Amino acid sequence: MTPAVCGGCGITVEGGTDGCRAIFEELLARDFSDVRYGRVHRLMVDAYAVQHPDAYCKSAKSLAAHLGGLCCAIEFTTRANALEALRLWIERGHVTAKPPLPAARGAVTIADARAAADPVAYADAVRRWARSAWDAHPAVQATARGWVTAALEAPARR
Repeated sequence: MTPAVCGGCGITVEGGTDGCRAIFEELLARDFSDVRYGRVHRLMVDAYAVQHPDAYCKSAKSLAAHLGGLCCAIEFTTRANALEALRLWIERGHVTAKPPLPAARGAVTIADARAAADPVAYADAVRRWARSAWDAHPAVQATARGWVTAALEAPARR
C-alpha cells in the first residue's frame, strides 16, 4: 500500500481511507482490552464518526447520535443522563432531518490519539480530537444542542 489521503478526516496514511479505518479498529480493540483506554471510548467513536460522516453519519439518526454525543460530552458535562436521554429520544424517532455538514472536519484526528504514549495522554488526545471535531461543525452546533435539550426535556417513557 502507498500513503494516501483519508476521504473523511484528511490524514495521509498508508491505504488512505481504508488505512484510517484500520487505525480506528486498532484503537477500538485497545479500548476494549484495556479499561484505562476504554474510559474515553464513546468520545473516540463519536469524534471518528463525525469526521467520517459518509460511513458513520449516513442517516439523521446516526448523525444525531454522534454529533449529539460530542455535544453531550462538551457542552452538557453537568448532566450525567444527557447521553442516555439522547439515545432514548433518538430511538423514539424524533430526528427526521439531517442538516448539511461542513467539508472541513477538524485539525486534530485519529492520528493524534494513536500517537499518545499512555492512557492519560490518550484520554487527553481524544478530548482534544473531540473538541476539534465539534468546533469544525459551527453551523450545526445549535441543531445538536437542540437535540440534546429536547431529549433532556422529554417526558420519561414508562
